[in-house]
Amino acid sequence: MNLKKSEKKENNEVELTIEVSPEELESEVQKAYLKNKNRISVPGFRKGKAPRRMIEKLYGAEIFLSDALESVFPNVVRYVLYETELNIVGYPKISDFNLNDEDKSADVTVIAALHPEVVIGKYKGISAPKPSIEIPDSEVDSEIENMRARNARIEKVDRPAKNGDVAIIDFEGFVNETAFEGGKGENYELTLGSGQFIPGFEEKVEGMAVGEERDIDLVFPLEYKKDLAGKAVLFKVKLNEVKQKILPDLDDEFAMDVSEFDTLDEYKADIRERMLKSRQQDVDDTFENILMEKLGETFEADVPETMIDEQFEKSMNKLERQISAYGMDITKYIQMMGATPDEFRARMRENCENQVKIALALEKIAELEGIEVNDTEVEDMYKEALERYNKEVDKTSESAIRADIIRDIKLQRAAKIVVDNAVVEDVDPEKPTAKKPAAEDSDLENQKKEVEEKK
Repeated sequence: MNLKKSEKKENNEVELTIEVSPEELESEVQKAYLKNKNRISVPGFRKGKAPRRMIEKLYGAEIFLSDALESVFPNVVRYVLYETELNIVGYPKISDFNLNDEDKSADVTVIAALHPEVVIGKYKGISAPKPSIEIPDSEVDSEIENMRARNARIEKVDRPAKNGDVAIIDFEGFVNETAFEGGKGENYELTLGSGQFIPGFEEKVEGMAVGEERDIDLVFPLEYKKDLAGKAVLFKVKLNEVKQKILPDLDDEFAMDVSEFDTLDEYKADIRERMLKSRQQDVDDTFENILMEKLGETFEADVPETMIDEQFEKSMNKLERQISAYGMDITKYIQMMGATPDEFRARMRENCENQVKIALALEKIAELEGIEVNDTEVEDMYKEALERYNKEVDKTSESAIRADIIRDIKLQRAAKIVVDNAVVEDVDPEKPTAKKPAAEDSDLENQKKEVEEKK
């Protein structure tokens, strides 16, 4: 392949004509023949045995061309991205194709966006709030109590139910004397005080004796399901059994049972250290997120829509993979986020535009700082990438992978320069400082919590 023609267009785009040599096109046509010959019938030949020239004579010379082009087009795109000297961004789009009858070569026309010229302002000395971290004893104690609860013994008791007990109940709910869907359960294990049921339910189960039946009058919260919100409800409840949670003693033996430590003090120290590490990571991430957002406001560039479009598609695909791991689809997820599809996509696109701007700013910093990447680093990360792909890659794909690795390393080091040279602002304890990262970079567990809270 070779670049036959290059013409600059509006909106930072360029039109390229790539010549595919007769040998390259013939190679793909031959592959298409080998792929399809077993499905083509030719009189006088068994399927798969007819020569290519006989099939082309009978069905036309173009019979294998369509499949051949499916292989040629990706190669053309890779050539544009990695073999030309043009600084292309985004994914080039095929706009035209012409077959040259004389020499059997082909001309493929593509439209590509050029990397924008970036002018960046101040990137050293950007300020952002960064609170100091403290772990109060109460948080450590709360974590230990949670561990005690998870390791509690459950014993049947013969007394009225009280807060903290596990009550085994039968129940059925009625609105206007009509049972409603999802309002019935048998031998349901309810931990009193857990807040599993609507407000007031668990409190009114307290004091019931085994075998007792009780009518509980309540009102559904206004933020409940639309068809039940704010309505009066009658629950008929029967207490079948009461179980008491017996917490383990808080001593060295408990620490040895639930951890790798020999004493309770060592276990507490480890909990505090892990909390500090986790909290510090959150603070560091938030600090960097704020710096990156401010960085994105310091530069000027004519950002091609193609870059934003591709970041948007990448982000949506990643989000769909993440939420599918929890057995959901994107439509349900958007509903749970309380947005319409258009609102959600607009919000995602705005996030993606910010991500593109930040990446461009970091690229410019890497250029200004003369950031270089060691060949050994690239080779090590390339080997890791190959293990993830778990397959052989051609030379063009290899070049693409290495280019992405180099870019990622440069962006990381540029971001570190911004962070290392940032100014820490004094934190007003009365005002929150946490700033939520862009949707694609949000921690998946945080997304899961949001989903669970809205159920």
